[in-house]
Amino acid sequence: MAETVLILGASENPMRYSHMATLMLLEYGHHPILVGKSGTSVAGLSIHREIPENITSVDTITLYLNPLHQEVWYSAILALKPTRVIFNPGTENATLMQMLSDAGIHCFSACTLVMLRTRQF
Repeated sequence: MAETVLILGASENPMRYSHMATLMLLEYGHHPILVGKSGTSVAGLSIHREIPENITSVDTITLYLNPLHQEVWYSAILALKPTRVIFNPGTENATLMQMLSDAGIHCFSACTLVMLRTRQF
């Protein structure tokens, strides 16, 4: 089933895992929304600097941001009320995970790329 997936920490650099995740999400028929601090696009999808105003909900948020850069996104992530948040390797954040759990949002540490390839997404 196709999901709307917000990639927080998107990059147009093909060596970055967020870039690879964008391409793989498209390959598997999902609908990625890209939010990053730089770059213009990946596979024809714009990289936004903020979550677009017309996006009011997403199925999954997959994080590619260092925990030091996540705090400014806490309220936006919680406001979207995603079904789940995936903390990719290096993004683990106990504070945000607790906030998500308290809000009833499923969160866990995993690799989006591995989850897609092994059909666990």
